Amino acid sequence: MMNIAVAQSGGPTCAINASLVGVFREALKVPDIDAVFGSVNGIEGIINNHLVDMKSLIKSTEDMELLKQTPSTVLGSCRYKLPDRQDDDSVYRKIANTLIQRQIGAFFYIGGNDSMDTVNKLSEYFREISLDVKIIGIPKTIDNDLCITDHTPGFGSAAKYVAVTMHEIIRDSSVYSMPSVTVAEIMGRHAGWLTASSAVLHALGESAPHLIYVPECKFSLEKFLKDVRQEMAKHKAVIVAVSEGIEVPDGVQSGVVDNFGHKYLSGIGKYLEESVRSEIGCKVRSIELNVMQRCSSHLCSRTDIDEAEAIGSAGVRCALNGDTGKVMVFRRVKNQPYTIVIETADAGEIANKEKFLPTEFVNKEGNNISDKALDYFLPLIHGEPDIVIDKGIPKHFTIQESVLK
Repeated sequence: MMNIAVAQSGGPTCAINASLVGVFREALKVPDIDAVFGSVNGIEGIINNHLVDMKSLIKSTEDMELLKQTPSTVLGSCRYKLPDRQDDDSVYRKIANTLIQRQIGAFFYIGGNDSMDTVNKLSEYFREISLDVKIIGIPKTIDNDLCITDHTPGFGSAAKYVAVTMHEIIRDSSVYSMPSVTVAEIMGRHAGWLTASSAVLHALGESAPHLIYVPECKFSLEKFLKDVRQEMAKHKAVIVAVSEGIEVPDGVQSGVVDNFGHKYLSGIGKYLEESVRSEIGCKVRSIELNVMQRCSSHLCSRTDIDEAEAIGSAGVRCALNGDTGKVMVFRRVKNQPYTIVIETADAGEIANKEKFLPTEFVNKEGNNISDKALDYFLPLIHGEPDIVIDKGIPKHFTIQESVLK
């Protein structure tokens, strides 16, 4: 008999709880697994020996289904960077002590690039000290920038939210006779996957977004204003999708960084709004989609939620097979009909690395997305789960705050 532990890390998504359900539901099938512990606030819960008994919280199939439709991280999250163990292994020893004390034989970390760094570091440390605890990474990020995997859980739902919201912005902006420009700022630090996904509207016959700017392409304000003027000659209401991570002058964004050295990005939309107002002089507004694109479960993708659970389940099977230091990944077999398989990759091949938009996904001018990208994006936003509604509002699974303190 052994116990297992699972934690969630990084930015919230619509699908990260579905992966938690995948781990939990699969564990229930295994007679050799006794307790399923949830680590509160990511790896910090393991460090501080702050774990909760998931079986006492998730008591039925109905609870699991409700948790699947609940956005964000029910166990809380963190952005904790493990130090280099050669410099300081005290945190590693705390982690090992918790796992030994709780008789935990496998630990599953649901997160993005930085979380996979934790998976890699812990698995290497445990090999060095001959501690038989399997460490498995379950991918998650709306940025879709993890290497090797075709896509990441959380991305499809975020992309669907972006597409639906942009579609509504198009309708809203079309009602007046005066020329206008609307700039929508979309998340994406170094990779423009989410911003690029707004191009799925072209598959519906929409000409908008008329301009799409991603971090993979060099950006200049002069070229942007020229592009806008050209589109205004063709369209009464010009719609622009721009990634928060495109290159802008110093001072536009805050410059504050997190524990991993990532800058907090915000402000490019307002900067471009002010530039259009100053240089072109038309009606203009900017819209920052902000955190809504991460956790809008009422617009989530069924494909995304189902795959998120499946990859969590696969992680448990991987650990029981004796693997460690692995990250579960999707490999796309074909687009039509859309088919994927779940495989593994070494955490070291994914940690602290980024996957960027393929060159062929961007047009030659660097201001829009090519039709070649649509076959990639469209299957990921497909389907709508059956959402439980309470008094007209989607119902969420929650854990009492006192349990998580």
